Amino acid sequence: MSVNLAEAVEKLEKDSVMQEVQKRLDNGEDVLRILEECRNGMTVVGDKFQAGEAFLAELMLSGEIFKEVMKIIKPHMTQEASQEKKGTVIMATLQGDIHDLGKDIVVTLLEARGFEVHNLGVDVPVGALVEKVKEVKPDFVGFSSLLTPNIQVMKQTVDLLVENNLRDKLKVMIGGGITTDKAREFVGADFQTLDANEGVNYCVSVMEGN
Repeated sequence: MSVNLAEAVEKLEKDSVMQEVQKRLDNGEDVLRILEECRNGMTVVGDKFQAGEAFLAELMLSGEIFKEVMKIIKPHMTQEASQEKKGTVIMATLQGDIHDLGKDIVVTLLEARGFEVHNLGVDVPVGALVEKVKEVKPDFVGFSSLLTPNIQVMKQTVDLLVENNLRDKLKVMIGGGITTDKAREFVGADFQTLDANEGVNYCVSVMEGN
């Protein structure tokens, strides 16, 4: 009997989730569909937390379950990814923040769509990111954060990219719970979203010239 992955993640039934994911992978089911179902369950937990109907520990546990799902799904996503590289992306959580779940979801989805992704991790110094841009000459740079002070760090990074004449041909994306369209304007970014799929679709759209 098939398990509803979204409900299992919402109920924090880790063993059921992992067994169902493995079964579906063995049956050759589309990995993006599996990932989306799990993400939907995690979103419900996040919404409950915002409404005061779930504890922080539950939110964190749903995130850990999702990370475990990504670990076993990622090799299959790499196999399915397009052989033709769609573009190059640098992703980072900048200095002062160590949250990585949202960023890592975007990284996984981008790789599944055929993008070359350089995931620099968390607490990344501004200078290190700029040097990486010089090295790989990406089409996109994405910053994620859940901490309000990090908006200023994002702006400093974009300003440094401008100073080094690296900004013109580069699309800058920001995301995370504290980002808004006003934050995008302040930072000087091209795109802002709270949704991983929207971020991926933006990259695909830009590379297709839309």
